[in-house]
Amino acid sequence: MSYSDIRERLMSGVKTAMKNKDSVTSTTLRSALSEVYAADKTTASKATPSAIISILRKAAARRNDSAAQFIKASRPDLAEKERREADILSAFLPPLLSESDIDRVLKEVLVEQSITGDPRKALGMVFKSFYSKVDKSSVDTDIVKKRAEALLASKS
Repeated sequence: MSYSDIRERLMSGVKTAMKNKDSVTSTTLRSALSEVYAADKTTASKATPSAIISILRKAAARRNDSAAQFIKASRPDLAEKERREADILSAFLPPLLSESDIDRVLKEVLVEQSITGDPRKALGMVFKSFYSKVDKSSVDTDIVKKRAEALLASKS
């Protein structure tokens, strides 16, 4: 799976789903493509593969959240539909970096940076340097934040 051809893979997925008369898959992928096209219109050029992956991750997360809400509301039928849509979108996503890979890059960043002064400014510098090395769409930002704070706390 190539990282750069995500847009083509989505369009191909829609065509295949339509040929197979799989309405759930085609509707889900067309919904995602609609968000991609909206992002295309807000920028001067087409959305980057990284931006498309970020859009897909958010769409899958929204569906997972909806599924959880439907389960709380005792609607397992709707929860199953949302989970299926999230699975369809997740199939187009590359895997996230592991926590050990995130730690490795954060440690490299901390070695490069001389961290002194306000911890919040230091955290901002660490994030800026980290995301210059790692594509934001390939990591869970909550894990990055937790690991960066933990590493900074252990260093000071």
